Amino acid sequence: MNAATRKKNNRPEKKRQGEFKRRFDMWLLQHAQAFIYSLGQYIKHPVSNLLTTAVIGISLALPTSFYLLLDNVRHISSSWDGSLQITLFLETDVDEARAAEFANGLKQNNAILETTLIKRADALAEYQKLSGFADALNTLEENPLPNVVLVKPKLDTGDNMQTENLIKELEAMPEVDNAQYDSRWIKRLLYILDIINRLIVILSTLLAVAVLLIIGNTIRLAIYNRRSEIEITKLFGGTDSFIQRPFLYSGLWYGVFGGIIAWLLITISMQLLQDPVRQLTNLYSSDFQLIGLGLNSSLTLFASSIALGLVGSWIAVKRHLRAIEPV
Repeated sequence: MNAATRKKNNRPEKKRQGEFKRRFDMWLLQHAQAFIYSLGQYIKHPVSNLLTTAVIGISLALPTSFYLLLDNVRHISSSWDGSLQITLFLETDVDEARAAEFANGLKQNNAILETTLIKRADALAEYQKLSGFADALNTLEENPLPNVVLVKPKLDTGDNMQTENLIKELEAMPEVDNAQYDSRWIKRLLYILDIINRLIVILSTLLAVAVLLIIGNTIRLAIYNRRSEIEITKLFGGTDSFIQRPFLYSGLWYGVFGGIIAWLLITISMQLLQDPVRQLTNLYSSDFQLIGLGLNSSLTLFASSIALGLVGSWIAVKRHLRAIEPV
C-alpha cells in the first residue's frame, strides 16, 4: 500500500475523530452554560432560595447530629469493656505455677482478648486491707482463697451468644471451679444502642424524603414560572435534555448549599458543647472529647445532600416537563 492510499484511508478516521471532538466540546460548553446559568438563577432570588436551602440544611443536620451522638455514646461504651470480665475461680488444689500456665494458655483462644492472674496470696492481702478483718484472717492456718483468673472477652455487639458460649467452655475446664460474669447491663446497653440506631435510620429516611419533596416542589415551581420559555424552546427544536439541564444543576446547587448549612450547624453546635462536656468529664477524671465531623463524615454529608438535590430535581423535571408542549 503506497502513501497516497494510506492517506486516503486515514481521512474518514480523522473526520470521525474531528466530529467526535466537536460534539464533545459542544457538550461541555452546554453543561458549563447550564452550570453558570443555574447558579445565576439561584443568586437572582437570594431570600426565597436561602430559606429553602436553610430548611434542607436543617433536615440534613438533624439525622447527622443523631449519628454523631450515637458515635459518641459508642465511643464512651467502648472504654467500658475493660470492666467486662469473666472471673474464673480456680480449684483450690491448683497451685500458682499451674494457674499461671492455665492463664497463659487461655490467651490462645480467639474469643479472649487478655487474661490476668490474681494469685491467692495477693487476693488475701487485698481482702485483709479492704475488709478490716486483718487480725481475724491472720489466725487462719491456710489461705482459703483460690487463685483467680480475670478473662477479658472480645466484645462483639453483633453476637451476644459468643460470650455465653465462652463461659460454658471455661466452666467445663477441670481447673475452673466457678465462673462469674454479669452481662445483663451491657446487653441492655447494646439493645438500647440498637434501638437508637434503628430510630435514626427511620428518621433519616423520613427527612430524606422530605428533602426530595422540598427540592422537587421548588423545581416544579421554577418550571411553571418558565413555562412560556420552555414552550418556545421546544417550538424551535430544543430537546428535553437541553431544557432540563439547568433545572438539574439547580437541584445540585440546593444540595451543595444545603450540605454547607448542615455542616455549619453541626460544627457550631459541637463547638458550643465542647467546653461543657470537657468540664463534666473532668469531674469523672476522664479525658473524653466529643467526636465531631471528620473528613469521611463530612464527605458523606455533602455527597448525600448533592445526591438528594439531583434526584429531587430529576424526578420533578421528568414529571413536569413532559406536560409542557407548544400549542
